[in-house]
Amino acid sequence: MSVTSENTEADMRHRILVVAERLFRQIGYQKTTVADIAKVLQMSPANVYRFFDSKKAIHSGVARHLMGEVEQVAVGIAAESGPAAERLRRLLSTVHRMNRERYVGDEKLHEMVAIAMEENWDVCVLHMQQIVGAITKVVTEGAASGEFDVPDVAVAAGCTCTAMMRFFHPQMIAQTINKDGPSLDQMIDFILRSLGARTAAAAS
Repeated sequence: MSVTSENTEADMRHRILVVAERLFRQIGYQKTTVADIAKVLQMSPANVYRFFDSKKAIHSGVARHLMGEVEQVAVGIAAESGPAAERLRRLLSTVHRMNRERYVGDEKLHEMVAIAMEENWDVCVLHMQQIVGAITKVVTEGAASGEFDVPDVAVAAGCTCTAMMRFFHPQMIAQTINKDGPSLDQMIDFILRSLGARTAAAAS
């Protein structure tokens, strides 16, 4: 396959995903058909199937795109310079904010993500691996500089992600947004203290 052909195929796949996401938001994942997507693109359903072998594959692609945006921002924060505690606080807060803005209050998109977690669990596993990887980078650098006191960086990063699940998982965010429990800053303060951070003051 030539480079031009590859670019054309990638562009077409992207266009299909953009339209699919828009329809999923407008009428819901369950009600959206491949024929609906094809109609908007002014192509046949058979042509859509040239690029995605099923509606589930399209769904997985949309979910990966949404999750990938969060991952990209998290990795970017992890790569910045500055105190590890400040970067970790910003990373954890940003992942929560982006997921809350995307999924809370948007019932149809929330439905799509819930189905993704049930039917395409590998997509979600990959997402969490990427987020844990970004957290691991910050914790590793904090431990190397003496800012954090952690005997096992991998365990510390995994525990951090697990502790934040209420603030990361779209369904849990929606279910607990008005429930009693520690606030986002309180949870991050707790995590930083657990990592032995010298300063765990709440963000101003």
